[in-house]
Amino acid sequence: MVMDSPLERSRVAIIVAPNGARKTKHDHLNLPMSIDEMVAEAKACQRAGAAMIHLHTRDTTGNHSLEIKDNLEMYHAVKDALGDAMLVQLTTEAVGMYSPQQQIALIDAVKPEAASFALRELFPDQQSQNQSSAFFHRIAEQEILSQIILYDQNDIDRYFLLREKGLLPDYHQHALVVLGRYQKEQQSSPWDLRALNLARFFNSDFLTPEVRCAVCAFGVREQDCLTSAMLLGLDIRVGFENNHFSANGVAAHSNAEQVEKLKVLSQHLHIPLHDAASLREAIKDTETERGKNKEKEQEK
Repeated sequence: MVMDSPLERSRVAIIVAPNGARKTKHDHLNLPMSIDEMVAEAKACQRAGAAMIHLHTRDTTGNHSLEIKDNLEMYHAVKDALGDAMLVQLTTEAVGMYSPQQQIALIDAVKPEAASFALRELFPDQQSQNQSSAFFHRIAEQEILSQIILYDQNDIDRYFLLREKGLLPDYHQHALVVLGRYQKEQQSSPWDLRALNLARFFNSDFLTPEVRCAVCAFGVREQDCLTSAMLLGLDIRVGFENNHFSANGVAAHSNAEQVEKLKVLSQHLHIPLHDAASLREAIKDTETERGKNKEKEQEK
């Protein structure tokens, strides 16, 4: 019997980040900002192959908002429109405007299916650990998927240290490694992946995730970076938040167009993609497998 190759057995998920906190229609006319625009973009990206959407809410003036009222309206509009066809994730990005207490209050109030958090913002220092640890354990118990944003190897090492100490839960967790955020002109390269120990996200067989991890990248080589990440079995995040240009340097038409191009690339590379339902199951399976491994270690 011929076994499937590891590559054929490993599905990845496409996450889309359509707008971010800082860009406006001056950057791209098709950048979604209003609720109606975001709902339409979410539907288009889901049809194109995205399993999860990363939402940044804007206020009535178009500025980044973590205000509870604004986010309740945005989240439920998108979730009601997509149902279970897409994981809907809220950002808590501070952008120098919001405190950890306000970030925590937002998620406690909205209780989204998923939310993203920068490790540096929620665990900025020793004094923040008790509050942030209690929060992350609380939302894990509520089955809210936390995506922890990591910018470099120090962040990755600190993330795993916090997990080992029990300050972060080892379930309902996802990670996002950002390439190029602090590089000159925010231009990422596939070579950036070589500088990171991404093996930490996998078990010893390098097939089973210890923590599901995605990669996103800034700049015109975004597609190259994300293709390399897919080949490593990592989830990927694409969208106008990080880059609104195609690989040839021409402005992309839409977020859905960027998702579609990555779906086509995955087909050429024989890398199957998750939809929302299979991604939810994969996250559960990862947690089940981790639990079994812990039991085996305790028996030794």
